[in-house]
Amino acid sequence: MKWYQDLYLSENIADRSEKIKWKIRHRAGQIDIFVIALASNPKNLLDIIQARELLQRGYPTRELYIIGLSKGRDEAVNLSCDIIEEVYQATGGFDIKAYLKIRQEQSGSAV
Repeated sequence: MKWYQDLYLSENIADRSEKIKWKIRHRAGQIDIFVIALASNPKNLLDIIQARELLQRGYPTRELYIIGLSKGRDEAVNLSCDIIEEVYQATGGFDIKAYLKIRQEQSGSAV
């Protein structure tokens, strides 16, 4: 599991993001927390995953690249829409991974 450095956060959890990340890394239960990750299927743009799913043994977390956190499914959908809109406004396309890579290079770290 990898984390995007400039994580997208919903308003309700912005001040608790480090604690939430720690709990996810250490397999502690999270109620109503959703992660937004780069899509595991090339036909999709993003994956929205309930954090408690990550607790399952065998869940494919090795290749998971988390770019956002939210509280509640509705906020996860809204945050995903915001991310997609930001990428489209900046690039005219929907290549989220390439956009995040450029964004991180500008801030001085790699994806």
